[in-house]
Amino acid sequence: MKYGIYWLGFTFGVVCICNSIIQIADASIHEYRNEPFIPQSNAFFFHGGSEGLYASKVHSSSPISPDKPNKGKSFIRFESVSFVRTKESADNQNEMQSATGLVEAIIVEVKDRESIGGSFIKSNAICCTPDLAHNKSCKLGEVIIHKNSDNPDWPKRIQTFFQGQGQEAKMNPESVEIKKTGMYYLYFIFCDQELKGTVIRGITVWRNPEGYLPGKMAPLMNFYGIVSLAYLIVGLIWFIRCVQFWKDIIQLHYHITAVIALGMCEMALWYFEYANLNATGSRPMSITLWAVTISAVKKTLSRLLVLVVSMGYGVVRPTLGGVTLKVLVLGVIYFVASEVLELVEHLGNIDDFSGKTKLYLVLPVAFLDAWFISWIFLSLSKTLEKVQMRKSIAKLELYRKFTNSLAIFVLLSIAWIGYELYFNASDPLSELWRIAWIIPAFWCLLAFSLLVVICVLWAPSRNPTRYAYSGETGDDFDEEAISLTIGVKVANDAGTQLERKERKGVSGATDHVIGLREDLEEDKRE
Repeated sequence: MKYGIYWLGFTFGVVCICNSIIQIADASIHEYRNEPFIPQSNAFFFHGGSEGLYASKVHSSSPISPDKPNKGKSFIRFESVSFVRTKESADNQNEMQSATGLVEAIIVEVKDRESIGGSFIKSNAICCTPDLAHNKSCKLGEVIIHKNSDNPDWPKRIQTFFQGQGQEAKMNPESVEIKKTGMYYLYFIFCDQELKGTVIRGITVWRNPEGYLPGKMAPLMNFYGIVSLAYLIVGLIWFIRCVQFWKDIIQLHYHITAVIALGMCEMALWYFEYANLNATGSRPMSITLWAVTISAVKKTLSRLLVLVVSMGYGVVRPTLGGVTLKVLVLGVIYFVASEVLELVEHLGNIDDFSGKTKLYLVLPVAFLDAWFISWIFLSLSKTLEKVQMRKSIAKLELYRKFTNSLAIFVLLSIAWIGYELYFNASDPLSELWRIAWIIPAFWCLLAFSLLVVICVLWAPSRNPTRYAYSGETGDDFDEEAISLTIGVKVANDAGTQLERKERKGVSGATDHVIGLREDLEEDKRE
């Protein structure tokens, strides 16, 4: 209970600090804050965003609802987008020219990415060169675009010019309707070398027919809602079981209850966070922070629960002894690493999480997970050995089932990590965005399934000695041993029964003393 209060205070402090540091988190509303253009080939470009978008269900020519004008529409809208060039670049322009510099916004579906640049005419150029312009393959000063014969309006090109010696050029507010489902990329490109040093500012809004939630995230909203209900059902069953056998509750049951409650809160918060993102286009800071933090706490406590169960806490040993501090330190380190990873991943733009940044943040979490797994199986090995030495048949069977279940979960995790690596390597441009949601969904289901297994194996019952640590009668008195003893007593005469009972009492007391001595020595060593 004391450590639970510490965790709660620590979690609240983290949320307050993050809330004071981070001001806003954008999602389908992509914001550009004086971002520079990057030189590539003979052009300068800026990646304005990429998202999976479904085709509009309602087209521009269809009647519009005054209450919900965007309902059923899928589009990319440019709002307050402007380009600012350097003063030297503006001074070099002829003041007699009405349009002096060109910046183009290019929207392309990922399948048509080869249409941008001169690859279709066997050229590495992105901007039109004098030779290509002479052959009438493109227009000098513009980006080379090979139009789709089936859809001549795509890839979409929107041009913005600087006026005279003006230092800033503003795009006209415009919405581009999406009529075909696909992964869309937005690039801002200019070919004029005089515009070197130009920056972009403003926002673009990306919307799907059902809301602002990106297409690859949309299925997760319903998934989190379903899983939160599953946690609620498990929680209700567990609560009824605990009330039914409240006299036999042990400390471990409170830990399991906390993990169930955190899992239910985590899934519910993610559902409401996604629902709000879908409705408004931006993430609600308070809900996102709590969802991220509760998720990190739940992951940490789940791993600690599996670890202490593997150590035999409450079953083979009454306390963790000298290893308690090591367990807590590992838990705190894992919580911090997981919290940082979740914050960076969920509080930035949808596609702003670079591969290098992700690698630096994922590696510590992966290393700590490996540490947890190795410590868990090492502890299980010691616990099984101890239970076998004490000939506790019921507890031995319990831990064998738990070990087999855990081994299956680890094998599934390794197999899924391999699939995830293959998935990401074979889909660098997110062309499989419509099934990408199954990657995070699998880990949620795996954690939920493992929790259900623990709940089943360690459920409160009328026979707590089956798994609970017994400090008075000794660990040898389990259900199977008691039933065998009764059978033997019925078969033998009274004198033999008395002799055997005395002999067993002495043996049980001796075993109990030895067991306690082993626990104390092990605690000191740890």
